[in-house]
Amino acid sequence: QVVIRARNLRNGAQFIPAKAFKARKLYYTNGEAGLLHVPKEDAQKAQAAMFSDPNMAMDMMKKNLSMIVPQTLTFAWVNFFFSGFVAAKIPFPLTQRFRGMLQNGIDLSTVDVSYVSSRSWYFLNLFGLRGLFSLILGEENATDDAQKMMAMGGGMGFNPAMSLSAEKDSLDIIQHDWALPKMERHAEDVLRKLLKN
Repeated sequence: QVVIRARNLRNGAQFIPAKAFKARKLYYTNGEAGLLHVPKEDAQKAQAAMFSDPNMAMDMMKKNLSMIVPQTLTFAWVNFFFSGFVAAKIPFPLTQRFRGMLQNGIDLSTVDVSYVSSRSWYFLNLFGLRGLFSLILGEENATDDAQKMMAMGGGMGFNPAMSLSAEKDSLDIIQHDWALPKMERHAEDVLRKLLKN
């Protein structure tokens, strides 16, 4: 929330007077009392927490491999034998925006959107049956580990200390240039041009 407010101040700096901008800038970037200040201990703790347990990632990878291999083989089997086939029909009408999601692998635009291709049916079942898997396999199952692994593989995640320090640096280097006097001159020029025509 603080980063968004500081970014809005930086983006709208030209619309407020210099004195008001300096006061707001000081409120965010002031030494140890500013909202964007990150103590050095907190930054080091965040980095240490990321690398605290490397065995956790290895265990999740092992569990995830037991799920990925059968799913890959099942998808290859469905894609090879049933590619281009219609597997189901949804009992209610849908808009054309659902065509790409429900008719993956069917290249006919004349087929009604409520028909579902075999490839799309596979994905709908794979992701739609997650609740049933949690009932059968329990709350701590392979699909939960797969989601954790995808979250880890997607990057390091949101680092608040880095985000706060980056926004503080951006606010520190911005040069204030009040746009209101220029706007009055610009409006005068536009009106003069309109009156001449």
